[in-house]
Amino acid sequence: MIYVFKTTVDSKSKLESATAILHKLLPYALWNFDLEDCDNILRIDSETEISESILKNDIFDCIELE
Repeated sequence: MIYVFKTTVDSKSKLESATAILHKLLPYALWNFDLEDCDNILRIDSETEISESILKNDIFDCIELE
């Protein structure tokens, strides 16, 4: 399933930190950020259900888009 989130990842340093977090949280999912989009989109392709609460951390915020 594909999940799309609006995020606060808006810099290279936040991207590096977010990458480290996502590698730990979602080791089997495919994901990418689109920082050229005004919403700094995070797309996740995962067989496991993903929610905002799973992604909750101190580095970035995210809101699932419908």
